[in-house]
Amino acid sequence: MRLDHLDALEAESVHIFREAAAEFERPVLLFSGGKDSILMLHLAMKAFWPAKVPFGLLHVDTGHNFPEVLAYRDRTVAEHGLRLEVARVQDYIDDGRLRERPDGTRNPLQTVPLLDAINSHRFDAVFGGGRRDEEKARAKERVFSLRDEFGQWDPRRQRPELWSLYNGRHRAGEHVRVFPLSNWTELDVWQYIDREGIALPEIYFAHQREVFQRGGMWLTAGEWGGPKDGETVQARSVRYRTVGDMSCTGAVDSTAVSLTEVIAEIAASTLTERGATRADDKLSEAAMEDRKREGYF
Repeated sequence: MRLDHLDALEAESVHIFREAAAEFERPVLLFSGGKDSILMLHLAMKAFWPAKVPFGLLHVDTGHNFPEVLAYRDRTVAEHGLRLEVARVQDYIDDGRLRERPDGTRNPLQTVPLLDAINSHRFDAVFGGGRRDEEKARAKERVFSLRDEFGQWDPRRQRPELWSLYNGRHRAGEHVRVFPLSNWTELDVWQYIDREGIALPEIYFAHQREVFQRGGMWLTAGEWGGPKDGETVQARSVRYRTVGDMSCTGAVDSTAVSLTEVIAEIAASTLTERGATRADDKLSEAAMEDRKREGYF
């Protein structure tokens, strides 16, 4: 019996979850209600079924998240009886530990709440949904990616991972980011979601939405600071390829209302999802790598 490519990817991810659960004492899964974290949770439940997932979930809430995604997050947690910790950027702004940025985006502000949550709960492994096809800096990651005692990433400290052997050794205060979806592509994710019948927030499918254009992207109006003078709001048929902070996550024009139609769009696309729809990745050529060095996802 030969596995098809989705079976092979599933088997690899399940193996990674089991290896990490066996090797670390206090793992946690980053869960935002976005498609990659939804896929990770689905794979984790497969890895440990019929037992419950042996770790909780962590969401760093910017306060500018899409309501549809937060509603999905809460429904999923309640449905499966999961433990969810929420680190809120707004709390840090309210007590002065962080300041709002002039551009209104809170994505870069997630690093401090994330690292504080990791330290306070003594998480020694953090599952993230990063994939190597998304962006140059993410392509440099190993499956088990060491972070130092300050939560910082150094690409020169990455360890070899031959024959699917993963090294989770770390000193006190350090932790490891684990990426079970490293070898998946965006198209793989959608094809697997279709095969497994995984429910997603409606934001991923074409719908009428009030948006305005900035930097070549369609952004949703909100309290974060958009639109500005001269930016006209209009109703368009759009969908989201990725979701994050509303201030930097753009929609794409689309009429795809089914998984089959979304898969056809992705297969024809020449841009990665982050390259097409994430303003924070366009700040500089090394924007993502700079944030990862500081402790970002």
